[in-house]
Amino acid sequence: MKWRTVKAGLLICLLCGVAGSQGSHDPRVGVRPDAEFQIARIIYKTNARAGSHGTIQPMWAVDYPLAEAHFLGALSRYTRIDVAEDSRHLELTDDRLFQYPFLFLQQPGFWYPDEQDVARLREYLLRGGFIFFDDFHGGDWANFEEEITRVLPDYQLEDVPKGDPIMQIFFNIDKRTQVPGERHLRRLDQMPPARWVGIYDDHRRLMVIANYNQDTGDAWEHADDPSYPLPMTAFAYQMGTNYVLYAMTH
Repeated sequence: MKWRTVKAGLLICLLCGVAGSQGSHDPRVGVRPDAEFQIARIIYKTNARAGSHGTIQPMWAVDYPLAEAHFLGALSRYTRIDVAEDSRHLELTDDRLFQYPFLFLQQPGFWYPDEQDVARLREYLLRGGFIFFDDFHGGDWANFEEEITRVLPDYQLEDVPKGDPIMQIFFNIDKRTQVPGERHLRRLDQMPPARWVGIYDDHRRLMVIANYNQDTGDAWEHADDPSYPLPMTAFAYQMGTNYVLYAMTH
């Protein structure tokens, strides 16, 4: 009995230590990327908050950490890329930005970059960077269009065709599926149509892609939820994988 008690105590201490180390993890901290590929989730100022699974986050962090926990694991399985287990969280003015080929910005309807943010993102994109905007709907478009036009005033937003390399680079995405947020599943027939819009540089390299009237991050986040449709999560994984490989090779 004494030995069982000792073993139980040691196990509890070990589990507490693991939980403590995970709880102390700060995705903002790190001199360089943790692996060959790491998403940089963009931090921006906002008072608005939302969330699920009992976690309320600022809008830039909605779906975190489960979106990354599920998608990055899938990306590692699909490809031979050395994938970090978590995203890095950075402000646009952070000097580490240029170490990350893939930026992820959620809820751009709440994104109001200042002039310094705008200048830094413009420099990043024109130097070869890539940014993915996700989880915005309806009236959010107006703010997204205004702010991204400030960033790249000499370039135009346009619909990304099905034959674009980003749709073919790994998975052949010839049929597009609208990926809704979990809360929209019961009223899919009322959702406006999904769009894939982007901005190309002078060499037709895609710098910006935006999934409008969609919520790719929610499909990643709810990948293990039986109530969320498997085909939508599978499609969201395919899109994300293509976006990452495109960003890393273009």
